[in-house]
Amino acid sequence: MKKKALFIGGTGTISTAIVKRLSASGEWDVYVLNRGNRSNVLPEGVNQIVADINDEKAVLDKIGDMTFDCVCEFIGFVPSQVERDYRLFNGKTKQYIYISSASAYHKPAASYVITEGTTLANPYWQYSRDKIACEEFLMKKYREEGFPVTIVRPSHTYDERNIPLGVHGKKGFWQVIKRMQEGKPVIIQGDGSSLWTLTWNADFAVGYTGLMGNRHAIGEAFQITSDEVLTWDQIYKTIADALGVELKAYHVSTDFLRSVGDKYGYDFTGSLLGDKSVCVVFDNKKLKAIVPDMKTTVTFDRGVRYALEYVLAHPEECQADDPEFDAWCDRVIDALEKAKETI
Repeated sequence: MKKKALFIGGTGTISTAIVKRLSASGEWDVYVLNRGNRSNVLPEGVNQIVADINDEKAVLDKIGDMTFDCVCEFIGFVPSQVERDYRLFNGKTKQYIYISSASAYHKPAASYVITEGTTLANPYWQYSRDKIACEEFLMKKYREEGFPVTIVRPSHTYDERNIPLGVHGKKGFWQVIKRMQEGKPVIIQGDGSSLWTLTWNADFAVGYTGLMGNRHAIGEAFQITSDEVLTWDQIYKTIADALGVELKAYHVSTDFLRSVGDKYGYDFTGSLLGDKSVCVVFDNKKLKAIVPDMKTTVTFDRGVRYALEYVLAHPEECQADDPEFDAWCDRVIDALEKAKETI
């Protein structure tokens, strides 16, 4: 008999790969609960429940007395949302997997080697603090009532529609790619030597699906990342190589980016100081001990080429021009060059 999984969300960067892998396995009946957007990315045979998860009555009307072997939450960002899930699914699922974030780990980093035992604390990013609060609520319910929670902490996961970057504008990555193509300098935080990990979404799905229905995962937290470690300079150089252009890297300190970026609405305090400017290397031994199939099969050199091929072939979907950010980059670089001349 097939097991039954319900995905809250199910069409995002991470969840789409998991839904596809699970559907192809033939071992699960897959249900996706969302508002019906991006239904075109769902594989054939997936059962879609169209509802707003925030409307508890509507969700209850749709799922009725259904029970699940696993409920997978991908769009829970604040405690009130996981509290809602607890009300909806307590007693209706054998496992509840919550997507948290590796950005929740201690900042500044006590050690660049990160394990699931690393303290959770991030004074620089509200997003991360909210994720920590969600984890604390769920683990309290596990300890006191046996609510069958599993915590998953992704780091920087990408797919064919996303090019991973450190510094970009409000409209995403494309303007930076465009600057590379035009031979313009691109801003990289710090001196480009800090260590980072990028994970292709289909690789992530291997680790995640291995936790589903796994009794050893109940009441535990797991990070799921690639084992490949790159500096930010290497990341940008790999992108430029895939584009067939020269990388003109322009290094700017994180503190300077914060001071001149936050007032324009670029949250570099959270996204850089609270995340991407910090050296991290993830130790995935805990995950691999119970999911032995987990390994990196798509290196960044391959993954970014897959992504660029898709992005360049889908201009309307993926190429959002951002002249405001482009002009901001030029002003920052010009100001720093002038400072060099006057000192």
